[in-house]
Amino acid sequence: MRSLKTGLLLAGALAVVLTALFAGPRFINPFAMTPMDREILLAIRLPRVVVAVLMGMALGASGAVLQGVLRNPLADPYILGISSGASLAAALGMLSGAYIFGKVSVPLAAFIGACLVSVLVGAFGWKRGGVWPERLLLAGIGLNFLFSSVLMLVMSMSSDEGLRRTVLWMFGDLSMADWTLIPSASLLVVLGLGLAMARSRALNALILGDEFAHSLGFAVQRERLFMFAAMALMTSASVSLGGTIGFIGLLMPHIVRFLLGADSTVLVPASAVAGGAFLCLADLLGRSLMPPLELPSGTVTAVIGAPYFLYLLRRKDVLSV
Repeated sequence: MRSLKTGLLLAGALAVVLTALFAGPRFINPFAMTPMDREILLAIRLPRVVVAVLMGMALGASGAVLQGVLRNPLADPYILGISSGASLAAALGMLSGAYIFGKVSVPLAAFIGACLVSVLVGAFGWKRGGVWPERLLLAGIGLNFLFSSVLMLVMSMSSDEGLRRTVLWMFGDLSMADWTLIPSASLLVVLGLGLAMARSRALNALILGDEFAHSLGFAVQRERLFMFAAMALMTSASVSLGGTIGFIGLLMPHIVRFLLGADSTVLVPASAVAGGAFLCLADLLGRSLMPPLELPSGTVTAVIGAPYFLYLLRRKDVLSV
C-alpha cells in the first residue's frame, strides 16, 4: 500500500510540475510551439519552475527534519529566524542599490544573511558540547523577532523602488528566477537533502527521545548537529532563490506523514517531493489568477496553507510527530 501511495505522490508531483511549465496566462502547446512559445518556455517558465521545485523541496524536507529534531509538530524552518535574517540582508542590498555582482547580488546577500543567522542560532543553541532543542527554539524565536523588527525599521525609512522589491521578496517572489542562481543553490539543496536522508535513521531515534537514541548507539548531540546543518543548508538555499515562503515546511510533513507514515527514511524525501509540487502549484496560481498582475507565491501558500493548518489542529493526531 505504501508503494502505491508513493507512486501516486510521484505521479501527482510530476503532473503538477508539467502543468506549471505549460499552463499559465499564455498556454503553451508542447506539440506545436511557436518561436515565441519556445522563448517563453526556456527563458521564463523553465527557470521559474526549477526554482519553485528546488525551494519547495528544500522547505518540505527542512520542515520534516526540524519537526523531528525539536520534537515539535508545529515547527517550521522559519521559526529559527533564518528567513528574517536573510530577508534583512536582502532588504539592505535592495534598498542600498548596491548591485556589485549584478543580478545575483540580492540572492547572494540573502544567502550570506541566512548562513550568518544559522551560525548565530547554532551558537545560542549550543550547550555542554551539543545543540539543545529548547535553546535552539528559543534562540530562533528571539532572533526572528529581532531581525523582523529591524527589517520593518529599515523599510519604514525607505521610499524608493527598492521598497517594492523588498516587500515582494518578503512574500516569496519567483519572478526574479534566473538560470544563474540555480547551480549553486541546487548544490546546497542536494547536499542538505543528502545529509538529512543519510541520517534519517538517527532522526527516527531522536524523535523517540535522547535516551532511546543513545541506547541504539547514536551520538545524540552529533546527530542533532548534522540535522541542524542539513536544515540550515536547505533553508539558506531556498531563501536565496526566491525570498521567504511559509507553510510549506509546516504542512508538507504532516500531509506526507498522514499518507505514508512517520518513518523518516520515507518522510524526508517524500516531503521534499510534495513541497516542490506544492510550490509549483502556488506559483502557477499566482501568475494565472489575475493576469497581468502576479501574486507572490508566499501569499498563495499562506491562503492555501492557513485553512488547512487550522483543519490539522482539529485532528487528534496532529500533535504526534
